[in-house]
Amino acid sequence: MTSRLGWTPAAVLVAGALLATAGVRAQRALPLRVPLAQAVPTEIEGLAGHDYRLSEGEAQVAGVTSYLARTYQDSDSTQPAAFSLYVGYYDEQTQGQTIHSPKNCLPGAGWEPLTSQPQRVETPAGTVTVNRYLIQNRQRRALVLYWYQGRGRVAWNEYGVKWDLLRDAALRRRSDEALVRIVVPVSGTESEAAALAERVTGLLVPAMFRALPA
Repeated sequence: MTSRLGWTPAAVLVAGALLATAGVRAQRALPLRVPLAQAVPTEIEGLAGHDYRLSEGEAQVAGVTSYLARTYQDSDSTQPAAFSLYVGYYDEQTQGQTIHSPKNCLPGAGWEPLTSQPQRVETPAGTVTVNRYLIQNRQRRALVLYWYQGRGRVAWNEYGVKWDLLRDAALRRRSDEALVRIVVPVSGTESEAAALAERVTGLLVPAMFRALPA
């Protein structure tokens, strides 16, 4: 089993080289059915959402077609945000313009992972598995849930996501996909932060399916 798993990255690379020639260049760019800002509720758990814009440099590095960056906080504006949400949508993915994994981006922003594991979450659209990270930056800690959603599925495994992307690009001429990330500062206990993140995930998964191309 260990030997087979060790070949997984190489197998994905070989498959990518073969499938790219077959279909990636002819893929279709599919627009959202509903704008992200409209699909995602502006109030969650009694918390009001406040949209913000990425800097020009951040947006250029991300290479997204459309995105939603929003913080949610209590009506008392003196309190810190209860959680933040980021959704980056790509109507097509090409070489040099693909989704960046948060596990690579967070350390570059000064956050170090303490624990990581897959997390199953119950949603109205069914049970999904997402990535769960506990991260720390000096004295601050935060809980992160993120996943990839598009083309009718919710996925967490980076290699599985890449394989599905290559296969769908070749066979369906589609590579549209979104990255969804929730960050909850740990101001109390980790379990409290995780419970909030899971409830928000339960709302976001069906909301994203309404926005994404069928």
